[in-house]
Amino acid sequence: MLGLAFAKGGGFVPPSTADFNLPPAIGNNPYTTKPIFLVVLSVVLISVFFIAASRKALVVPSKFQFAGESIYGFVRNSIGEEIIGHEFMRFVPFLFTLFTFILTNNVFGIIPLLQFPAMSHVSFPYVLAGFSFVIFHWVGIKKQGLGKYLKGIAFMPGVPKAVYILLTPIEVATFFLVRPLTLSLRLFANMFAGHLLLLVFIMGGDHLIRGVIGLKIIAPFAFTFGIGMTFFEFMVQCLQAYIFTLLTALFIAGALADEH
Repeated sequence: MLGLAFAKGGGFVPPSTADFNLPPAIGNNPYTTKPIFLVVLSVVLISVFFIAASRKALVVPSKFQFAGESIYGFVRNSIGEEIIGHEFMRFVPFLFTLFTFILTNNVFGIIPLLQFPAMSHVSFPYVLAGFSFVIFHWVGIKKQGLGKYLKGIAFMPGVPKAVYILLTPIEVATFFLVRPLTLSLRLFANMFAGHLLLLVFIMGGDHLIRGVIGLKIIAPFAFTFGIGMTFFEFMVQCLQAYIFTLLTALFIAGALADEH
């Protein structure tokens, strides 16, 4: 991507959305782009890691086993049990898969040679939000029945009837449109903006160091800021994986409640 930083005349070309539209690796096949390969790689890495970590489980865990159990325990206890309550165990596999998948694909954005967060392509967050959307509505319908569940959404108990004129459209839009959109767009926007900022400072520093002596002096500051932004981006990547999983657990907990 660094080559995009220079125009034919040597001027700096700032990064844009074009840097996220990577060409297919094989012909014109849209399923051979870098984001697709990274998603497949993430599934392989996650599977290998947790199979290896649990293959020879010991009472006194090895460092590898401890790392795997720590991640699982975090999702199980801090998200599943605390948010959903006594019915949490049947949702832990989904929440655990969701968290590790998002986290791995986010962290790819700062790993050398890979350096691209798959979640900066909005289609991936849309699909994940779609799974969450189907699951929490299915849970609510199964527990309460379709009629009671939809009635609870459209006609919140304890509200004056006149207020339903305004409240019902808002609640219906919130449950069936706003929730999945905000869930996916929050993740996408953070990964997109973070990667774009890293490109600005790293590509900008590379351009400055190739310039005249006055610009060369400024270049280390751009690189230093880029390194600092990398650590900040790592924090955001972890946080966004947590927030996506946490909100999914909250939606499931709300669907399990008798009144929501």
